[in-house]
Amino acid sequence: MIVTVTLNAAVDRTLTVPNFQRGQRHRASAGVTLAGGKGINVARALKALGVPVVATGFVGGTTGTRIVDELTQEAILNDFVRIEGESRTSTAVVDPAGSTYTEINEWGPSVKPEELEMLLEKLRYLTQDAGYVVFAGSLPRDVPTDFYAEATRELARRHVATVLDTEGEPLRLGVEAEPVLVSPNQIEAEGLVGQEFHDEEDFRLALDSIADMGARNVLITTEQGALALLREDREVRRYRASAPRLDPVSAVGAGDVLLAGFLAARHAGRSNEEALRAAVAAGAASTLEVGAGRFDPRQAGRLQGGVELQELAPVEA
Repeated sequence: MIVTVTLNAAVDRTLTVPNFQRGQRHRASAGVTLAGGKGINVARALKALGVPVVATGFVGGTTGTRIVDELTQEAILNDFVRIEGESRTSTAVVDPAGSTYTEINEWGPSVKPEELEMLLEKLRYLTQDAGYVVFAGSLPRDVPTDFYAEATRELARRHVATVLDTEGEPLRLGVEAEPVLVSPNQIEAEGLVGQEFHDEEDFRLALDSIADMGARNVLITTEQGALALLREDREVRRYRASAPRLDPVSAVGAGDVLLAGFLAARHAGRSNEEALRAAVAAGAASTLEVGAGRFDPRQAGRLQGGVELQELAPVEA
């Protein structure tokens, strides 16, 4: 079982608006509404890949009820903590003509200390036989910035492997807690190491820097694929994995699917290299559909052969 944790769950609405322009009136050509939030997107992708998964986190109000209903309709096992605050709604506008997407995310609810303790208690129960626990997404209001870090340390004491995908201070503190895998996108990784990435050497330095901060394995997702620092036994290897060229429909949630593809392959006992190919192929397949976390696993399988995998030389001292 893999457990995904989404503290800031949402109802995600994705609208397709050709030739989208600010300040203009538009009519959407299509729309998709799903339960969302990064952890939920990961859970959806894991379910599609046949991996046993349960989604947990916080939901509240009528929006929270809709989130649970949507997950139940998708047959995604879930066990959320009900809170007093109202869960958020997020909107993404996809412009196929300009190959762009615009996200508008609400802040989300305020969480009380007793509600946070209820979640921790639920995690202790759900993770008794967990292969991985995935902490993904932003923190709601009034949740301490070190929540992911403290939860990671508690799970480590119980020998439960944790995966972290967030941003800002929660990411920095979480990495220091030594998760098994940290998976920021390029912008989040740049914020973590304090500089922009312009070439391969910048990425190699960033991989090593994030590993030195505490992460055992590092997976940086990019628009072209991913860069990774992965450990197998005592050996450390670095890779660039590039997706085959496609005409994307929407990139919303592609990084979440990529992470799910990697975890699913590792969960099945595949090597790091095989897992990286599977991950990038799954992320690429997700760009062909509208709706975060949605993709065709058969299409992902067909794309694996087109993933270019290059091993990177270690950073010179």
